[in-house]
Amino acid sequence: MRASRLVSLLLLLQTKGRMTAQALADELEVSVRTIYRDVESLHAAGVPLYGDAGPSGGYQLLDGYRTRLTGLTEQEAESLFLAGLPGPAAELGLGDAVAAAQLKLMAALPSSMRDRASHMAERFHLDAPAWYYDPEKSPFLEVVADAVWRSRMLEVGYRRWQAPEYVTRVLRPLGLVLKAGRWYLVAQGASRISTYRVSQIQAVSVLDESFERPQGFDLAAHWVASLEDFQARQFTGEATIRLSPGAWKSFSSHVLPAVARAAEESAVDDGPGVRVTIPIESIGHATGMLLRMGGEVEVLAPDELRAQVTAAVRQLASIYLS
Repeated sequence: MRASRLVSLLLLLQTKGRMTAQALADELEVSVRTIYRDVESLHAAGVPLYGDAGPSGGYQLLDGYRTRLTGLTEQEAESLFLAGLPGPAAELGLGDAVAAAQLKLMAALPSSMRDRASHMAERFHLDAPAWYYDPEKSPFLEVVADAVWRSRMLEVGYRRWQAPEYVTRVLRPLGLVLKAGRWYLVAQGASRISTYRVSQIQAVSVLDESFERPQGFDLAAHWVASLEDFQARQFTGEATIRLSPGAWKSFSSHVLPAVARAAEESAVDDGPGVRVTIPIESIGHATGMLLRMGGEVEVLAPDELRAQVTAAVRQLASIYLS
């Protein structure tokens, strides 16, 4: 712990220049007396550190004392600071580690690169959650992340959407993925690798048993493949609909990209409107999606979907026109 603090003190002085004992104590969350002892230890280790008394005094390193990172371009330095996501890092229990790493990087960069990296951090901010969605609360995320890091088996109680709703699984946690503000655990179960939404984990126990990762497993490649598979299985049928000119203009903003692409590719002028054929997840899901567009859309096929939309409209009419 103390060795880490000594390094942090040294890097603070490399990054910020002259700092008072009080400022260093505040930054490192220790007492001023502790800073005095740490400075003495750095002196004893041969670090060229000196202090000036008075209101404008403080501790400072001799000019030229700096550890430099070699081979790092300005663009690479900028990207390292742009890639920092403090919110997700804190959720994983790595907030302090990320801050310390950025401090060490900033201290080691030459002044020209340090200025450019600082400008990048000041001007760009990455916000992972999608609009209209708050970040999900995942109380077991830090525990799961630690098990992923240490390759430790997990026993989890998981709430899912189909029956039985609550299940218990013993998993080999292979990786965590953050998508649109939601954390997903990619883990190997008894027979296959599956994806689990971390917010749906109701209980977790870290087992003493460790495991070997599947040879050649690539988390990023697996995630891309699983997304493609999910999208392929997502749509179970098709529907033909007629959109008013106004609805056609805004249709792509109300549906998934795959639905919008299918509509664009199949669009045919149909009197005052546009006729399109789109993929649907289910009759029930399509009914809700199309009802949101009101009288700007008419279902032409299949008959089952048209009948369900008609029944829903009649039910609404009986409520509001009675």
